[in-house]
Amino acid sequence: MAIDLRSDTVTKPSQEMRQAIANAPVGDDVYGDDPTVNSLEERVAAMFGKEAAVFAPTGSLANQLAIRMLVAPGEELIAETNSHIVRAELGAAAVFSGITTRTWPAVHGLLRAADPLEIARPDSGPYLVSTTAIAVENTHNFGGGTVQPISEIAALRKGADAMGLKLHLDGARIWNAHIASGVSFLEYGQYFDTISVCLSKGLGAPVGSIMISTKERVAKARIWRKRYGAGMRQVGILAAAGHFALDNNIERLSDDHRRAKELATAIATIDSSLIDPATVQTNIVGLDLAHLSITAAELAKRCRDNGLWISALGPKYARLVTHMDFDDAQCTEAIEILKKALVA
Repeated sequence: MAIDLRSDTVTKPSQEMRQAIANAPVGDDVYGDDPTVNSLEERVAAMFGKEAAVFAPTGSLANQLAIRMLVAPGEELIAETNSHIVRAELGAAAVFSGITTRTWPAVHGLLRAADPLEIARPDSGPYLVSTTAIAVENTHNFGGGTVQPISEIAALRKGADAMGLKLHLDGARIWNAHIASGVSFLEYGQYFDTISVCLSKGLGAPVGSIMISTKERVAKARIWRKRYGAGMRQVGILAAAGHFALDNNIERLSDDHRRAKELATAIATIDSSLIDPATVQTNIVGLDLAHLSITAAELAKRCRDNGLWISALGPKYARLVTHMDFDDAQCTEAIEILKKALVA
């Protein structure tokens, strides 16, 4: 069987999670009648110290619902250059919400509060676009799983308040950030106006994300969720997987982080230009092939031919992501495959 490190989205629900799904009380969620969805939304909102939340099928939709609540058509959202909202949501902010975006570059996606604050331009008058909100991704996917420093988040909040700006947290992997940093969900939550979190990545649920904010924003977001075609019916069968994931799969993320570090350390011994293991904080290993003669696609093919699936996300950038269906024995095997692929 192939070892699949393309993403932490490839996990399959465990037998215990499947049992929880099968036993879930359900109702019609569009009518607000699904008790399992309702309890999951209330639970996740409380975890981050917020008033309300709404279940969405994908992290992209949760992000799009959130930023639509903060930024009006024709206004501007600022985000890091390689953030998911900008690079991996297919222009949804512009297509669906008329939101324009501007970006700041950061090495490994690491937040320095001064960077977005320096380019923000709120209240720009009738001739220039006005900045309304700033988005932060934690952990930063294309940055290699970077955990954003809570001190910089706090500084960004202070600066944003002074400028009258709102903050959105793309917290698809906030669970990993929490385990790696020890910062509580409540502390993260206090700095942001809207938050999105994913249940279907490191936590291992098959589907599901949550958008979190005030009661007023969440009520409006429910209307837009339906308008986007994501009003779901007996969705408690999915929310039950989310409950199970929260009950059982947060603390174990430390195992994913340990294995990612082992992969990075082994790869660095082959060629230190590929990755600095010190930059691997969570479960993502990003390889820079700039100094190699092969492309990321060629490396991915060599690995795949030997039973290891990795992602080529750019001409010279490859990514490996550890997850709950990847164990120590597979980690050892993956390292051997990578050694052969990199020296071939």
